[in-house]
Amino acid sequence: MPKWVQQGVGDYQKRLPSHWRFSLREFAQAKQANAELAMQREAQALLEATPDQAHVVALDNLGKQWSTVELSSQLENWQSLGKPIVFYIGGPDGLHSSCRDRSDQMWSLSALTYPHPLVRIVLLEQLYRAHSLLINHPYHRA
Repeated sequence: MPKWVQQGVGDYQKRLPSHWRFSLREFAQAKQANAELAMQREAQALLEATPDQAHVVALDNLGKQWSTVELSSQLENWQSLGKPIVFYIGGPDGLHSSCRDRSDQMWSLSALTYPHPLVRIVLLEQLYRAHSLLINHPYHRA
């Protein structure tokens, strides 16, 4: 990833609550002549790395868009589950249907298309913002 992505992720990672035990796993982009085959290979890696008990949220344009207040409510629900929360971010061709099938929820960050390196920063910023709302921190201004 470019340095600016690493810096953005690092900045928000420092802001997140330490009890979240945040980690980021990257998988190599599958090199296939066919986009469907590439997505299948990427899905296999994601699915194999996902703990069985995890609550999976797929970031996908087919998902539901949430306001910041709605996201903070989702975050509160996720924290009450008492299990790992895993976010799937697809590669350049998106997520394979098997990842959507495994997911417990699908979330669309926007109707816009983002490059996947930027999505990780937007995801972390939004999680931090939702958390700040839950703890009445002044970061979020309605």
